[in-house]
Amino acid sequence: MVAFLALGGVVGFLAGLLGIGGGGVMVPVLTALFVGQAFPTEQVVHLALGTSMAAIVPTALSSLWAHHRKGAVLWNVVQRITPGILFGTFAGTFLASYLSTNSLAIFFACFMAYVALQMWLGIKPTPHRDVPGMVGLSATGAGIGGISALVAIGGGTLSVPFLMWCNVNIRQAIATSSAIGFPIALAGTVGYVLNGWQVAGLPPYTLGFVYWPAVVLIALVSFFTTSLGANLAHSLPVAALKKVFAVLLVLLSAKMLHSVFA
Repeated sequence: MVAFLALGGVVGFLAGLLGIGGGGVMVPVLTALFVGQAFPTEQVVHLALGTSMAAIVPTALSSLWAHHRKGAVLWNVVQRITPGILFGTFAGTFLASYLSTNSLAIFFACFMAYVALQMWLGIKPTPHRDVPGMVGLSATGAGIGGISALVAIGGGTLSVPFLMWCNVNIRQAIATSSAIGFPIALAGTVGYVLNGWQVAGLPPYTLGFVYWPAVVLIALVSFFTTSLGANLAHSLPVAALKKVFAVLLVLLSAKMLHSVFA
C-alpha cells in the first residue's frame, strides 16, 4: 500500500510538472512490484499495463477539464480523431493479450528509449501541413491508440508532435492531446479488463488485467500531486528536469527488463 501511494504521488507530480503521462513510470515500477508480490510471471506486464491505464483515467479527466476551462482544446479535432483512437486502443489491448510478457517488456523499453531520446534532444516537429480530414485523423488516431495501449500512456508523446506538425500551436496541441488522453485511458482500461476476464490464476482483487487496489491508491494521491507539480512548473527549470526524466525513463525500462527476464 505504501509503495502504491508513493508511486501515485510521484506520477501525479511529474505529470503536472512536465506534462507527461504516468505510464512511463507506472508500468516498470508496477512490474517490479508485481514480481515482488509473486504475481504470475507470464502476466506481470499485462497487469502493469492494464492497471496503469485504469489509474490514468481520473488524471486524464482532470487534465481534460482544466484545459477545457481555458478554452484551448480543439474539440473539432478531438471529435474526428476519437473514433480512430477508440478502435486503435481497444485493438491494441487484444494484441497485447496475445503477446508474451517478454515481448511486451522489450517493446515498452524500446519505445521509452525513443521517448527519452526525444526529450533529451528537445526535438520539436516543424509544421508541414494542416490538420487532415476525418479519414486522415481516424487513421492517425488508430495508430496513436494502438501504440498507447501497448505501453499504457495517454498518447501525448505521439499526439502533441503530430498536432504541432499539422500547424497547431504548442498550447492548443497540449490541451487537445490531454482531451485525447481520456478516451485512450478509458478504452484501454475496458480492453484490458475484457482481455484478462477469462485468464486463470490472476491474483485477488483483479478484474481482468486491472489490479484495483493499486488503481485506487495511485489515483487517490496522483489527483492531488498533479496540481502541485503544475504550480511548480513555473518556478523550476523544466527543460533541465526533462533531461533528468529522460535518464530516469531509460533506467526504469532497464529495471523492468531485469525484473521480467531475471
